Amino acid sequence: MKKQGGFTLIELVVVIVILGILAVTAAPRFLNLQDDAREASLQGLKGAIDGAAGLVYGKAAIEGKESKDAVTKVDEIDTIFGYPTATATGIAKAVVGLESDWSVVSAAGIPDGEIRYTFKEQGTTNTTKCYVKYTQATSSAIATAAVKECK
Repeated sequence: MKKQGGFTLIELVVVIVILGILAVTAAPRFLNLQDDAREASLQGLKGAIDGAAGLVYGKAAIEGKESKDAVTKVDEIDTIFGYPTATATGIAKAVVGLESDWSVVSAAGIPDGEIRYTFKEQGTTNTTKCYVKYTQATSSAIATAAVKECK
């Protein structure tokens, strides 16, 4: 008769313990999903702001208002040089859901012509955490949106 070979119960337990230790030490590196989700949300907001600003500029160009250096209205949106202003009546009206889903950062030190949006739960005085900054157009320079990383 042939003797059957296999693993003993002790060997199987040792392998399971080693795999458990590896999982506990390696899992946090791969499962930091909350920060990634926040970054993705901010990048999505930045894309929405850039897209809305481009659409408003297109409408302003059709109406011949893209070179106006004073605040003018395009479809009830305040614009300057054809792009939405950095106000509640400018970019906030251009992006659907911006006022209801995000908070405006209203801390000291934010220059004129700039508005910042952050997550509702972070409050309105958040200056160092995650936010998207929208800077309105100045002269021929286009409006820009940028993300402050959550690190």
